[in-house]
Amino acid sequence: MSDNTVDATLTEDFGTGGAAPLHGFTLTVVDADAGSGAGAPKSFAISAERCSIGSASNNDVVIEDPTLSRYHCELRVDARGARVRDLGSRNGTFVDGTRVLEAFLKGGSLLRMGRPQLRFDLAADTHRPRLSAATRFGALVGTSVPMRAAFALLERAAGSDATVLLEGETGTGKGAAAEAIHHNGARAAAPFLVVDCAALPAPLLESELFGHERGAFTGADTRRVGAFEEADGGTIFLDEIGELPAELQPKLLRVLESREIRRLGQNAYRTVDVRVIAATHRDLRAEVNAGRFRADLYFRLAVLRVTMPALRQRPEDLPAIAEQILTGFGARHPRARELLTPELTARLAHAAWPGNVRELRNYLERCVVLEEPLPLDGAPASPGAAAATPQVDAAQPYADARDGAIEAFERAYVEALLRLHKGNVSAAARAAGITRVYLYRLLGRHGLTPR
Repeated sequence: MSDNTVDATLTEDFGTGGAAPLHGFTLTVVDADAGSGAGAPKSFAISAERCSIGSASNNDVVIEDPTLSRYHCELRVDARGARVRDLGSRNGTFVDGTRVLEAFLKGGSLLRMGRPQLRFDLAADTHRPRLSAATRFGALVGTSVPMRAAFALLERAAGSDATVLLEGETGTGKGAAAEAIHHNGARAAAPFLVVDCAALPAPLLESELFGHERGAFTGADTRRVGAFEEADGGTIFLDEIGELPAELQPKLLRVLESREIRRLGQNAYRTVDVRVIAATHRDLRAEVNAGRFRADLYFRLAVLRVTMPALRQRPEDLPAIAEQILTGFGARHPRARELLTPELTARLAHAAWPGNVRELRNYLERCVVLEEPLPLDGAPASPGAAAATPQVDAAQPYADARDGAIEAFERAYVEALLRLHKGNVSAAARAAGITRVYLYRLLGRHGLTPR
């Protein structure tokens, strides 16, 4: 393979049934000043579904120019077409002279990123994305193309000992994916430990990860073994790694590089044999550009990246997911599966599900408890009715509008969750699939009280 061709990581000999063929594309440097170092490539042939562009060495297309961000933008080709997404770059991404956050591309489109400019052209050759033949991986189910593509990568992750970074929106099943990787891998008989990086302040999180000796700090009355030691021989799952405090990032980097940890209050390092899986709902490349996440730590975490698709990207999976959820409720509610009528299934497909599978689970549990299908926010009352359109302010920048929508959803979700469980924080946290500490953090963020 030549230096200017990105490895076609999605075109190996796996099943491809149901997947439409996708075009490759080429990026040609048209700015004479960009990438002008000795031997710098002038054209890049891309035959993968995704391609990141930036100055960092682990991009698919590397252009060494001071006006580019480390991770500047990402191109993606799927059944809907080719599009580019800015990754929070310093100088912005422009398509045919217009600055964009995300935009579709056509053959001949000119991409400008800082000073460099590249022409985008679709290739004549096509390839099919790699799909798993399975429709289940651990607790995850799905027959859709996006989910089977994720299964293919998860299966590969389970067959290796590489560090894995799971990306995707809240509620897409990143925790279930991490657990399935562990239980389908060589470390299945060893411990699987979960640490929520968003749930604890930095001092407590450091102790949770690495442990401490007696007297290491005020209140440390006994020695504590940290999660890395406890998971020795197995897997540690670092959930919401994007929330890891800046002061702990170099310490985690050392663990990933040397596989050594040191308890708080202790001088000696000890070796640990741990497989690391991390998850985040953030794009860590944008966090690197913003200076909130270390580039070298991201490089160590993103050995194998797997993006879990949102529920709205795979509506055909809704019946199977709903049936699995209701079957799980059947132990306590024998008539749970009777709720899954064709009418309810059709209504589920019209809802937005911003909270993804977690929100679907909570909705179905409410239906089971009340023994009837309940109205769906944002869904039509019947399959033939028009879906509700969310109110948006297009005068706002996209990022501000999105953050406002997420904040509004968080507050509404937590309020409804507490009402459902009559203010019982422990029961609410269990139903939502989050820790009590994290739920209290959400309450504080929105100025809410349990009762």
